Amino acid sequence: MFSVPIVDISSYVDPNGSPADREQVARALDIACGGVGFIQVIGHGVDPAITEGLTTALDEFYDLPLDRKKRYARPGENRGYTPPKSESLSMSLGVPPANRMNDFYEAFTVGAEREWYQGVDLPESSYSDNTWPAAAPSFQPAVLAWFAAAREVSRVLLTAFTDALGLAPGYFEHMIDYSIDTLKMNNYTLPEGEIELAGELTGMGAHTDFGILTVLWADRVPGLQVLDHEGVWHDVQPADGALLVNLGDAMARWTNDRWRSTVHRVDPPVVDGRILRRRSAAFFFDGNFDAVIETLPGCARTDHPGYPPITVADNINAKLAGMKAGIAPEGAEREARRVLAAG
Repeated sequence: MFSVPIVDISSYVDPNGSPADREQVARALDIACGGVGFIQVIGHGVDPAITEGLTTALDEFYDLPLDRKKRYARPGENRGYTPPKSESLSMSLGVPPANRMNDFYEAFTVGAEREWYQGVDLPESSYSDNTWPAAAPSFQPAVLAWFAAAREVSRVLLTAFTDALGLAPGYFEHMIDYSIDTLKMNNYTLPEGEIELAGELTGMGAHTDFGILTVLWADRVPGLQVLDHEGVWHDVQPADGALLVNLGDAMARWTNDRWRSTVHRVDPPVVDGRILRRRSAAFFFDGNFDAVIETLPGCARTDHPGYPPITVADNINAKLAGMKAGIAPEGAEREARRVLAAG
């Protein structure tokens, strides 16, 4: 029976959490990351008011007319507004969709800027300045509050992951002190007449995430599907108050597939010819741009050669080129075969 395990991480959120409780959490995370690859996290400590502020801000922006939202687009960049059918996430694995740029969702992306990390020489390509929509006044403060909360959850989880992998405390600290953190906020429904709903409809194409881990808030509306190890798609909805967490390609590479970045997609729920409203906000905790992803201590196997070393930025940029420009990345053959076999 497929299920996404629920793990209470409150003992790691609490700086005085007991070692015994933390050991139990680390064991549960190891089992989840090596199996399903998705986790429902509770006890995460995020104030519900911050989540409510985020949803209000998303509604304020996405309720604007499409032509007004497009004023905040930055084509080809991983910032700002993305109109519907201008990306294809399956191409981040080199799997072409039925129509070249077919993903129906619209999105708004913000991320860490160079000025956030003083005293470090950082490339603008990975740490671009953000665009903020003046037409939605509540957007920037609410999104930044959620960004900070999701970032804290990510760092708490990485501490627990470090224990789960049997690594020395603080093992990853020098790889995340100027992390390329990105928040992509998605909307899966539009007013009638704004886009033609013809042919095969893909909410968000099958893909893996690119970095260390993803913290996802989503409406409790059907749509998210996860691909299991037998090539079968399963519907996943977050439990009340839970955050969904999944691993990215960086962690799969680091662990030499002891833990996997699980393939997932979104099929927008259609009822009586209309798409139900579905919103989500995915925080991508990616690591420093120059951190090298190579097999971690204890994860080498003679029967499973490790991935070739690659920097965090090079890995992300290759996947983004597939998603935004249709250029198939190298090294994604395993995930691509799984998606193609599932259909």
